[in-house]
Amino acid sequence: MIDLTDKVVLVTGASRGIGAVTAQTLHKAGARVVLHYGQGQVEAETIAAQLDPDRVALVQADLAAPGAANGLWQAAIAPWGHIDTVVNNAATMPAAPVEGDWEPWSTAWQQTLQVNLIAVADLCRAAIAHFQRRSGGTLINISSRAAFRGDGPEFAPYAAAKAGVIGLSRTLARAYAPGVRVYAIAPGFVHTDRIEQVMQEKGRDYVTKDIPMGNPADPQDIANLVCFLAAGLAPHATGATFDINGASYFH
Repeated sequence: MIDLTDKVVLVTGASRGIGAVTAQTLHKAGARVVLHYGQGQVEAETIAAQLDPDRVALVQADLAAPGAANGLWQAAIAPWGHIDTVVNNAATMPAAPVEGDWEPWSTAWQQTLQVNLIAVADLCRAAIAHFQRRSGGTLINISSRAAFRGDGPEFAPYAAAKAGVIGLSRTLARAYAPGVRVYAIAPGFVHTDRIEQVMQEKGRDYVTKDIPMGNPADPQDIANLVCFLAAGLAPHATGATFDINGASYFH
């Protein structure tokens, strides 16, 4: 059993999907959890209500706004005065068809890079400065299979941003070891509400046809790995990217 008692973990995008399950799993392991949400206040409050109120805090921030991550960091550190692990999970995935109009194309690129990469970098920057004043800490950045194999052409911004997360994670791991440990997790399709909608619209085979395991990953798979890494059980794996994609892609 992994024991995260007295550890403080910030999880971004924790109101639904991978982030929600991750926050719940960290809490079950004993951690004090800061749940960040953007728009999903009701969902985040519902999750928080199921947890020990002495070990959970809610923080709102719209990471699509430049600089919002700095305010998020200050709000997240306030409840307990420190943070041991940051899980950069929040992401957006607007479509940007090459054949479409300029405005939606440009907006999708700007928004995706801001939320999925720049805000991640901003939080990493704040966390590293904090960790260096303490006894170290852990960054766990959620990337994607798309960082390595690409995605549909309309989701090029998402693939590009997630590839940037890999480069960022590896750079920080090399630069700030041994005190700061940095990991990336690259899921393929994960059984969330969004993937459920895709399967309903395009058919189950659209999602599962190239997954040898036969199904999208369960969010619990990612949450379990986050707990393992947050517990400091594999310090020499810093800089590594962990694939969770049902053997659908290897890099």
